[in-house]
Amino acid sequence: MQSNINTVDLFVCFQMDGVPCLRVSECHVQQFRRCLQTKAALDSKKKTERTSGNKLEIILRELIESHGERWTEELRADLPHSFQRHGDLLLLKDNCFSLPLWKNMDQHLWSSVAEGLGAKRLAKMSRISSDGFRSPVVTMLLGEHSWVKHVDNGIRYEFDITRCMFSAGNITEKLRVAGFDCRGETVVDLYAGIGYFTLPYLVHAGASHVHACEWNPDAVEALQRNLEANDVSDRCTVHQGDNRQLQLSEIADRVNLGLIPSSEDGWPVACRLLKRTTGGILHIHQNVTSALLHAAINDASGKKADREAWQAWADDTAKHITFLLKDITGAQWTTIIQHIEHVKSYAPHVHHIVLDLECRPS
Repeated sequence: MQSNINTVDLFVCFQMDGVPCLRVSECHVQQFRRCLQTKAALDSKKKTERTSGNKLEIILRELIESHGERWTEELRADLPHSFQRHGDLLLLKDNCFSLPLWKNMDQHLWSSVAEGLGAKRLAKMSRISSDGFRSPVVTMLLGEHSWVKHVDNGIRYEFDITRCMFSAGNITEKLRVAGFDCRGETVVDLYAGIGYFTLPYLVHAGASHVHACEWNPDAVEALQRNLEANDVSDRCTVHQGDNRQLQLSEIADRVNLGLIPSSEDGWPVACRLLKRTTGGILHIHQNVTSALLHAAINDASGKKADREAWQAWADDTAKHITFLLKDITGAQWTTIIQHIEHVKSYAPHVHHIVLDLECRPS
């Protein structure tokens, strides 16, 4: 297996119930997973039993019975089946602890849940707000503060979990960006957030300078912290506010447009930012839905329809960008589809993809 990480002391081999297992250092888990996936060596159906769930059930059963109530299958089904772990804080989804009986347990409930899941702090997410900043609606259940630390691919992220999103599902794209060779390049990240892509461009891809645009003041605060924590603040300029008002042009070798469901509002800005003499590359994110979303189709034809939808969107986008570049610069440009990357799926035939589009003056 080839990888750009040093495997010394990053994993421990052991057996569980006679099955060979690999315990990987937390900050390199996603890199190992991606390497295994590319080698078709990862079977996602095989999972070790999560004994923490059993421990949680035992603790909560005792709590319920100590209040004179009876443990039921309905209560068991209302326990968390998955969560995000950020250091000593666990972020629960909104599909657990919804039954009225839990409210009678008062604060004893959350301290018991933390004990059962091996955490010190707890929070619960309900949804993403419609405030224009994609802020999470998160309630702290246990703990004195809501700042957390997270390590991805050797990059340290700090953020307030009640005010900023952390997109764990974008890990494959962050790893891909980390593998780019951006030495000598100026990159503009139009939707920087807390540094999801800004930091991989700086820490691993070796960009000479990154201009990071972000309009959420809470995300900007976290981004500035993260630039300092990863010792790259001297190579990044943060632009707070609406990127459509950005007073820059003709400086970029590469522009990252990492906003979903669509970054189309940023396309004219990205075209204006590309260097006029040499052009550059646009990385355009989009949620793409195939036309067969509601049709009864088999798996093979469904995947074919998805790929066709991605290609059709990419072709249309390349044409649109070509027209925008001509309109903005007054010159002819050539656009070439370098690559279409599938990041993740939200539902059958609804996919987050990234188009790598090379744009050169003719």
